[in-house]
Amino acid sequence: MNAVDLLGGLMVAIGLYAFVDKWQNIGSVKLSSFYDVFLNISLVLVIMGAIIFLMSFTGCIGALRENTCLLRFYSFFLLVFFLLEMFIAVAGFVFPHKMQGLLDEQFSDKIITSYREDPDLQNLIDFGQKEFRCCGLSHGGYLDWSKNEYFNCSSPSVESCGVPFSCCINATDITGGLVNIMCGYGVQKVTASEAAKKIYTTGCVEEVRVWLERNLYTIASVALGVALAQLFVIYLAKTLEGQVELQRSRWRT
Repeated sequence: MNAVDLLGGLMVAIGLYAFVDKWQNIGSVKLSSFYDVFLNISLVLVIMGAIIFLMSFTGCIGALRENTCLLRFYSFFLLVFFLLEMFIAVAGFVFPHKMQGLLDEQFSDKIITSYREDPDLQNLIDFGQKEFRCCGLSHGGYLDWSKNEYFNCSSPSVESCGVPFSCCINATDITGGLVNIMCGYGVQKVTASEAAKKIYTTGCVEEVRVWLERNLYTIASVALGVALAQLFVIYLAKTLEGQVELQRSRWRT
């Protein structure tokens, strides 16, 4: 078992623990659609970990046992993932605004409305909004939160017409170190210029796009390194497969 197998197994273990813990705390986990599965962080972690473990374990056993079927399976799926990564990278580079529009249309509403339904998703959104200094997801920015039943202005909740604390420019009290969870209350009632004094108003998809453009060369260098590493591993798998086939043909003759 190699380090990649251990990584995959660790991801599965952490994902299962988080999924079971969430199940026990909430009482049920909604998985009725693709979006429910895709936005369930713990379940995505389990699936990704299982795929990594399966692929790495297949390649390891195939090399140790000189099994050409396993080596073909390993190299084929590595190639599929490589082509998929290249397709996403090229689409994002050539059609950045279309990709942004797709994210806005397909995921923003579902993510916003599911904010309080999944603790893992809520923590991820809060982390993203704080790190990228954004609020909401689409071009609507902080007004996206009007789609959430807790932050909608017609809601009877105390959070009505507000946004999560992670949108706030200064959510933490410097002296006490405590987070003011009420700092975003009522900002949807005021003008955009007034709201901008308290919270970040730009959507996260736009901020992430700007960040990617700003760090394009670094990201491209890392992506190129990963792509070359994947191609090299595919080459090694195919080379070993060819050597095994050649050795077997000599035994037959």
